[in-house]
Amino acid sequence: MKKERKNKKIVVEKPWGKFEQFTLNERSSVKILTANPGQRLSYQSHEKREEFWRCIKGEVEVVINDIKYLLKEGDEIYIPKKAKHRLVGTEKQGQVLEISFGFFDEDDIKRHEDDYGRIES
Repeated sequence: MKKERKNKKIVVEKPWGKFEQFTLNERSSVKILTANPGQRLSYQSHEKREEFWRCIKGEVEVVINDIKYLLKEGDEIYIPKKAKHRLVGTEKQGQVLEISFGFFDEDDIKRHEDDYGRIES
């Protein structure tokens, strides 16, 4: 049995294949984010949590600290605490599995840019 640790994910090889474990006995929250074509989430950061994203359908663009990444189905990316980040829909709808590690609170979103007027003055 071979174990590989990568960004909190553990891959365990088994005779029948493998399993991927994303969290074990940790404080975490899990979401599936759906990005419609051409739509963008806020460019935001969090003080109290880090995030692991895995593209589970289609493809999406991810921006972390002004660097753009294209994630296709199965691709993964890690977002550290305080990093500015956003999810952007490409030509087709995309879905991302989000696992947040640490204290999750929607009030822990600091929006730096937002297409929908949700930045507080």
